[in-house]
Amino acid sequence: MKTLFNAIFLLMFSTAVMAQQTVETPDYIIHYNAFNSTVIDADAAKKNKLVRSKYTAMLNISVFAKNADGSSSAVKSFNSGTVENLLGQQQQLEFVTIAEGKAVYYIASFRFANEEVMNFKVAVQPDPNKQPIAVNLTQKFYVE
Repeated sequence: MKTLFNAIFLLMFSTAVMAQQTVETPDYIIHYNAFNSTVIDADAAKKNKLVRSKYTAMLNISVFAKNADGSSSAVKSFNSGTVENLLGQQQQLEFVTIAEGKAVYYIASFRFANEEVMNFKVAVQPDPNKQPIAVNLTQKFYVE
């Protein structure tokens, strides 16, 4: 489990340096990134029931509540969404919740072809009494 946490942590923050992938509202910060599933350790993937394949990628989402003191805390959320290629072929995203200590990650696997551009539309809802927060992403994927 620790290996999965380390891999996700490195992916989130190395990606953030290249392209800021966050959505911020007055109450929440949502970090997200998509990556090829082969970067996840095989044992960690099996333990968390995640599919690893050169034709499978993952979307990772983490949600943080903004605290009054300026810090933030990981929070749980309900997430739903789709991923679609340029031909209009759509896949429903089914998120798996991974909680490690105070960290909470939501990971959804999806299939892709080499050099395929994928469009993501995700609704993140940390508060069931408020409207979901839209997360949209377009990314090209390569078989590794």
